[in-house]
Formats: sequence, C-alpha cells, structure tokens
Amino acid sequence: MSEHVIKKSFLETERNFLSLVEKQWLGKPQIASAGSCCLVGIICDGLLYIANVGDSRVVLGRTERATHETKAIPLCTEHNASIESVREELQKMHPHDPQIVVLKHKVWRVKGLIQVSRSIGDAYLKKAEFNREPLLPRFRLPEPFLKPVLSAEPSITVHKLSRGDKFLIFASDGLWEQLSNEEAVDIVNSYPRNGIARRLIKAALEEAAKKREVRYADLKKIDRGVRRHFHDDISVIVAFLDQNVINGSSIRNTTFSIKGGIPPPTSS
Repeated sequence: MSEHVIKKSFLETERNFLSLVEKQWLGKPQIASAGSCCLVGIICDGLLYIANVGDSRVVLGRTERATHETKAIPLCTEHNASIESVREELQKMHPHDPQIVVLKHKVWRVKGLIQVSRSIGDAYLKKAEFNREPLLPRFRLPEPFLKPVLSAEPSITVHKLSRGDKFLIFASDGLWEQLSNEEAVDIVNSYPRNGIARRLIKAALEEAAKKREVRYADLKKIDRGVRRHFHDDISVIVAFLDQNVINGSSIRNTTFSIKGGIPPPTSS
C-alpha cells in the first residue's frame, strides 16, 4: 500500500470509465456528462490513507487524552471552486483562459458549469471529442479546449492512527453544507452507534428545513427532483476504528480493519 498505488487506482478507474463513454457515445451521448466525486479510506499497518477527488469530506473524531473531549479533525483536501486556493490552482493550470472559473448566480463554477475541479468521469470537460453534438447544449462549451478542464488525480493524506482516534465520518458535501465538522462529531459521539449515519442525515435535513422555513415533515414529502432546490444529495458512512488495528498488536491476525454498530460473529 502506498500513495502511488492509490493514485494509480484512481487514474485506472478514470481511464476505464472514459473508455466506456467512448464505446457508448453514439447510443448514449449523455453519459459524457456523468461524473462523480470519490472519497476513499484505507487502513494498512497502522496508517490511514485518505484519497479524494471532488468536494466530499472525511472528518476524524479524536478524543484528547488530557481533556477527554472529542475533537473534529478534517483529513482531506476538497476540490470545489468556492475555495480560493482551488480557483488559484485552476488559473495557474489554465493561464490563458480568463473564463476557467466564473462567478455565476453567486456561486463559483469551473467554466460556469460545475463546482468541482476534480472528478471521476465528466468526460465532456476532459476530452474535447465529447464536448459537441449530440451532447445537450447546456453542457457544451462555446470554444474548444486543448487540455482537460477537470482532473481525476486524487489528493492523498496519510495519517498515523493513535489510540485517541475513535471514528471517521465520510460524507458528501450535502451533509457539510448543513452541519459543521464539530456538530457532526458531537452527534456521533453522543448517540449509540446503531443508526448513527441516518441520525446525521436527519440532523442535516432538519437544518435545511429550518433555513428554508419549512417543517422537517413537510420537507420529506417534497418530490426528490424538487428537493434539490432545498438541499444537495447526502451520502454518509461512519466507520468506528478498531483498537486492534490502532495498537498494531494483532493487525495480521484480524480480518477487520473497522467495525460498525453490529459486532462480528463469534466462533462457535
């Protein structure tokens, strides 16, 4: 396991998806506009590797030995044009394109189309051959591009696990638009493990309903397509860290690197 291996895996996934786009282009041209963020966590030999493309986020819940408080530690770099450093990176990579990032309806977007600067897929912004008819006009750029606008190269963080590291919250930006890192960690730390990801989603939806001055029960009744005007989609995984992995004493003997709310079966 290494940063090189993880990067190679991301780029191979990207290569295979773009190959699929090429094969299906004539029959299903809109596949060229399909893309995804990707957030990966790997535990190996007491090290936690976090790799990310897009604007999902992983936050570590760590209990401080002195105060017994559980702190929120963000562990990944996000690639969203709303972040100044991301805009600067894009401008540096595309110095001759004054429209590489555009403020549109008070939101920064790459080429005025998309908020993320890195993704898996989104072939229409990576290969000029897919940025033309029969792709829908709203995805097509008015001028051709010579180099990929978006990248699939992940940002990778390596964290040495310690005994105070308790859990990891992996979530799409829909959660983090409604809850702060600290709020999410407090919820996970304060409630039983079983159903904790669902509880985080409910807390985010309640906050979204509050911002739009509607009741939570009424928000849930709104059709999914219309709901996108109230909040982004939300995906959450909470992983509780196994102390056997952290202390390294039985790292080669256990088949579990993480445990959820349900304990592993015991041998008979």
